[in-house]
Order: sequence, then C-alpha cells, then structure tokens
Amino acid sequence: MTDIINSISALLWGQVLVYLLIAAGLFFTFRLGFIQFVQFPHMFKVMFGSRKCADNEISSFQAFCTSLAARVGTGNMAGVAVALYLGGPGAIFWMWLIALIGMATSFAESTLAQAYKTKDADGNFRGGPAYYMQNGLGKRWMGTLFSLCLILAFGLVFNAVQSNSIAAAFEVAFDVPKYIVGICLVIGSGIIIFGGLKTISRFAEMVVPFMALAYLLVALYVCAINFTALPDVLVLIIKSAFGIEQAGAGAIGYGVTQAMIQGIKRGLFSNEAGMGSAANAAATATPYPPHPASQGYVQMLGVFIDTIVICTATASLILLSQQLVPESGVMGIELTQAALQEHVGNWGTYFIAIAILFFAFTSIVANYSYAETNLMFLEHNSNKGMFIFRLVVLGMVMFGAVGELGLIWTLADISMGLMAIVNVIALFMLSGVVVWLSKDYNEQRKKGLIPTFDKSKHPKLAKEVDPAAWE
Repeated sequence: MTDIINSISALLWGQVLVYLLIAAGLFFTFRLGFIQFVQFPHMFKVMFGSRKCADNEISSFQAFCTSLAARVGTGNMAGVAVALYLGGPGAIFWMWLIALIGMATSFAESTLAQAYKTKDADGNFRGGPAYYMQNGLGKRWMGTLFSLCLILAFGLVFNAVQSNSIAAAFEVAFDVPKYIVGICLVIGSGIIIFGGLKTISRFAEMVVPFMALAYLLVALYVCAINFTALPDVLVLIIKSAFGIEQAGAGAIGYGVTQAMIQGIKRGLFSNEAGMGSAANAAATATPYPPHPASQGYVQMLGVFIDTIVICTATASLILLSQQLVPESGVMGIELTQAALQEHVGNWGTYFIAIAILFFAFTSIVANYSYAETNLMFLEHNSNKGMFIFRLVVLGMVMFGAVGELGLIWTLADISMGLMAIVNVIALFMLSGVVVWLSKDYNEQRKKGLIPTFDKSKHPKLAKEVDPAAWE
C-alpha cells in the first residue's frame, strides 16, 4: 500500500504539478503585468489599512492572519528541513522561485474568492475556489471535487502533519510522550474550533504576528553572528539549484530534478499559492478598499512573508550549521532543532518546540476553518454533521501526534496535489475576470479614488456574484 501511495505522489509531483504551477505562476505574472513586482509597495499599503470593518465582521487583516496561520507552520520549520535533506541546498532556490511567481497566482485566487463570496445564515462571508467554480464557471461538480480534496487535505491530513511536528519537537526538547502532546492538542484545538469562524480569526490575529516576529528575530541573530558565512551559503544554494556542484560527479540531471521537485513541493505546502486554500480565508473578509482586488494584494503579501522571509530564515539556520548530513536520517523538525541548538545552545531546542507549537497549532485551527467552509458548500452543515466532523478532525490531530511521519507527509502531498490541479484549471478558465478586476481596481487608483467594486460595470459578473455579499 505504501508503495502505491508513493507512486501516486511521484507521478503527481514529478510529471504534472511542477510544470502546472510554474505555468500558472508565469501566466498570471505576465497577464497581470508583473503585479507582484510593480505593485510591491502597494501590498504593504493595503495591508496596513486593512483593519477597518464593523465589530461583527472579519477585517482583511484578520483574514490575512488566518491565512498566514495556516501557511506559517510545519512547512516553514519542518518542511524546509525536509526539502534540504531530500533535495539539497538548491531546493531553497526553487522554493523562492515558486513563491515569487506564485504571488501572482495567489492574487488571482484570492481576488476571485472575494468576488464570488456568499453570506451565510449567521452573517459570515464564505467563499473560495468551490464557490467561484460553481458561480463563475457554472460547474458545481468541479467545486464539489475541490471541496472533497480540501476537506481531506486540510481538515484531516494536514492537521495530522502539524500535530506530528509538534509532538516530535516536544519529545526531543522536553521528553514528553507523543500521546500526551496529542491529548493536549486535541483539547486546545477543540476549544477553539467549537467557538466558530470569528473565534479562529481573533485567535490568529493575536498569536501569529507575535510568534512570527520572535522566530525572525532569533533567525536574524543567528545570521548576524555568522555574517561572514552568508555569501558562501547563497553561492551554495545557487550552485546546487543548477547542478554546478554535481556536474563533476555526473549526477547533474538527478540533482537538479530532486532540488526542483522538493523545493516546489515544500514551497507549495508552505505558501499554498495556487492550491486554493488561502482563498477560503480571503473570502471571509470585509475588504478595505471595498474591492475584491484589495484582498488579492493582502494575500499576495502573505506568500512573500511565508516563503521569502520565514522559510529563508529556517534555511539559513540549517545551512549555517553542520547538521545537514545526507543519509543521516535527521530531517524535519529534529533537524531544525539541532541546527539552532548548535548556534545558541540548548535553549534553541526548547525555542523551536515552543515556536512550532504556536505555528502548527494556529495552522490546525485555520485549516479546520477552510474545511468547515467547504463542508458548508457541500450542504452538509447540520449541527449534528458539523459536530461529527469536528470530532473526526480532532481524531486526526491525535493520529498525527503518534503516527509515522513519512506516510503522513506523502498523503499530504497527494491531497495537496489534487487540490492544486483542480484549482489551477479553474483559475485559467476565469483569468479574464481576474484581469478585469485588477484593471478596474488600478484605474480607480490612478484617478485618485478609493477603489470600490461596482458590479454593474461588468454585466456578466453582476449576474454571477451574490447580491447580499456586494450590496
């Protein structure tokens, strides 16, 4: 069974997704006029003004923190270490590349999620790829397929990945048995996910910025004390990415392929660009400026912070140490812990354990919110059904804490891959709407106006969006 699962993962990532994601990133980069580079300062401007909303609504900043909570987790700390171990230092270059071009893809999916969002019975905004597949493309079957993949990936498998990393880190740092950590995670997660969507958003808003800043400060300290070695690390990444080091050994093709696959795979797991997951958080916001594209800019920044900033911080910790040893079996969160311990002493192991607890725990609750939105899309949102689903999610959290890492990661890769394929196809089909919304937003900016969405300017779009969501 394990061999079959590994074969499916290898097919998805080796033959399909690597090329599909790069194609999507390049396509939207060109069609949107290199938006992630040309409009880079504007992303920060929108984000800093994004806390405006009514008391009973979710602000763009809260939605940003929720998506960042899901993004910043195991992928940044354990995933980077896995990529380095399996793909070598060159994997980091491909991680950067997929993030930079993926920012444009993230803009596309988040803008569409805002445009096609709906208002539920409790007054919350809901949306995401399933909703723009149904309302924008008229293909409910496609939205159903995406929802099922997302529920499997984020509601179940990814939460197992997160709890697995927390349990492993606490076992190394504090010698706490994994099952004890699992029980504590189940209790903590249960309290928050039973509190609803707004509880999750407020929790993320409080925890994520603080912990991300603390982790970055530690990484910057390590880089500062190893300042002279940083140029060598950069050269190593570039050489490894293009097989310059392997050329003499005749292994250039295999080395580059592994670096590319592992970098893109782990980069996508971390920043989620093109996967369609963060779009679910983007749809929950009441954006400011009141235009779908403004949330696109905010979520684009999330990809940058996740990969270019936080993943690079982890890679620097590891590559500046002597802990990355091929065939040693030390990878994942244990490798990150060992690297920081080498730099700062024993407290580094404890710090990583605490950091992964906050990062991965917030990912668990944010992942659940994505799954809940898609369960509602499938119209299986009865109180009894939702209660049972929440119990299953908590069961997967427990399973992940005590389960086997390799199998869990592979299942995560497959479910993530299927999600991404369905979503990217939909993005290509709706690219005209993305381009129009981007142009409409920037034309209003050029006139000195606060960009405001007027659906009547696009008659086809006016018929497809939820009138209650864009009154």
